[in-house]
Amino acid sequence: MQKILLVGKPNSGKSLLFNQLTGLRQKVANFPGVTVELKSGVFKAYRHTANPQSGQVLDAKQQFELIDYPGTYSLKSWSKDEAIAIEQLLAAMSDEKTSVILCNLDATRMERSLVFALQVQQISKQHNKTVVFTLNMVDELLRFNHNLDTIKLSEKLGSPVYAVSAKTLIGISDLQKGLSKIAISPQEYRVKPTDINQQSFATAAKILAKEFAIPADVVLKRQNTIDRFLLNSVFGGIAFLLIMFFLFQSIFTWAAPLMDATEDAIGFLAGVVSGLLGEGLVNDFMTDAVFGGLGSFLVFVPQIMILTLIIGLLEDSGYLARAALICHKPLSFFGLSGRSFIPYLSGHACAIPAILAARTIESPRKRFVTMLTVPLMSCSARLPVYALLIAVLVPDVSYLGGWVNLQGAMFFVLYLSGILTALIVSSVLNKMTEGSEELQDMPFILELPSYRLPHWQPLFYRVVNSGIQFVKRAGPIIFVVSLIIWTLGYFPNNGDLQNSYLSAIGQWIEPVFTPLGLDWRYGVAILVSFLARELLVGVLGTMFSMQNADDNIAGLAANLEADGLSLASGVALLGFYVIALQCVATVATLKSELGKSRYAWGAFLAYGVLAYLVSMLLYMVLS
Repeated sequence: MQKILLVGKPNSGKSLLFNQLTGLRQKVANFPGVTVELKSGVFKAYRHTANPQSGQVLDAKQQFELIDYPGTYSLKSWSKDEAIAIEQLLAAMSDEKTSVILCNLDATRMERSLVFALQVQQISKQHNKTVVFTLNMVDELLRFNHNLDTIKLSEKLGSPVYAVSAKTLIGISDLQKGLSKIAISPQEYRVKPTDINQQSFATAAKILAKEFAIPADVVLKRQNTIDRFLLNSVFGGIAFLLIMFFLFQSIFTWAAPLMDATEDAIGFLAGVVSGLLGEGLVNDFMTDAVFGGLGSFLVFVPQIMILTLIIGLLEDSGYLARAALICHKPLSFFGLSGRSFIPYLSGHACAIPAILAARTIESPRKRFVTMLTVPLMSCSARLPVYALLIAVLVPDVSYLGGWVNLQGAMFFVLYLSGILTALIVSSVLNKMTEGSEELQDMPFILELPSYRLPHWQPLFYRVVNSGIQFVKRAGPIIFVVSLIIWTLGYFPNNGDLQNSYLSAIGQWIEPVFTPLGLDWRYGVAILVSFLARELLVGVLGTMFSMQNADDNIAGLAANLEADGLSLASGVALLGFYVIALQCVATVATLKSELGKSRYAWGAFLAYGVLAYLVSMLLYMVLS
């Protein structure tokens, strides 16, 4: 299948144009070793030919693979990710299967887009490839009664030019027809030499923009008016906090019913399968390992999809760039980027979607540091653990007429501890990776896009695809670990956890937890909670012969207190769970996003050792 390469700068409407040309018939892949996504879809070209014998017009259909390359401002890369993307683009230009280079321009910021476009045209000419230019977002120009003379611009550039709006579909039909003809017979539309091609890229872009582009101050007038409010040191800060509060609440509140529904659906399906299988080994395996293990993983899918939706709305509207600008200065002190704020914030719901949200960070080093420190945010899976141990250790006492509760204050301390630990670790990782060729840093360069209303169809596709990609990437490793944990807990006594291999391992490693004042039962609970932190509550409930411990936090807390869990041991256990990376789904996501197992498992071991040392120190001080 012949190929059409789609290139352009960020925020130019390229992805929306890609969706319109492929009809969302696409697949997503990553370049090897990087997080840059490469999307491909099918573009159907139609050619009309006349039959001289019958006089009828025949339609010949030919399919092309349309490949959407990551947005870039120049063919000179700033980072390793960009370098690999550009290297792949240049290699594709040399491919005999490549028919056309489709270069997308932002019609509202033509001069800036033309610099990159002229670079692409020159490289394409060297490889004897045909170039087609699209001037996207012409609907914005029509609001100001500005018309583009695409025929004259095409003559100046020496390549076909189409004025389109991927959002309102203006010119899309003409582009599809024209691109069909050009893709089928590309040799007839090669780049023609013109006077403008003799100029430098910057000079040529300035000349063309002066003749054809709308004045920048006309387009930016509305944007600057809104920015004066949203980037104001006072009102902008308030608006930022309100928007981030909305994001934070949506991840918790909106996802809760969907997560409950997912959990109920898995439970119902497990009950049906269990009823069909009857009692026995196969039934226990399906119920506990398959539905229990994968169920604790699939329940996070609604959170990921809602996070993708909200971030997509903020990104498409143009606000996400403003939020990054507001946060950049305080976070840069710790070696982070302004874009790190969204992953850190959403990490309090779940580290998995937060790690995926870090893809928006432009610097490979800052993206690397952000992804590795996101697990230190106190996610919702820690809440049952915190609630249980705080109920045991901290009295339910209120001060200042009930405005300040001691247990609530302890919750705040735990969350604040996670944030401070993440910032300290970020500073250390930033210094450790200085000078790394693999993890290059790059300056914080941010273009503030125009404010626009989102386009719902591709946003919906992006939301659905985020859930699908998460299941594909993390699902297999989750299943393997679930199988191992279930096998160790089930044998040799058919599900008797206290006399299982897992229990034997817990008693074998008990000396490791003795310096924290914890016995083998807590060791087993910590081991099992590697699958999901909240499993600590259920496992301790089993150990203390309680049923439905997850729904009876207070009763389990009373049993732990009666068993003699000391303040020193309880605080040590809390300290361990604040820092330790005990979530196999998070490790799997880190491995998938960072591309190397050593980073994911290195973080798991490093945070485990750090958590253990901090817990031991807390126990020694308090005891």
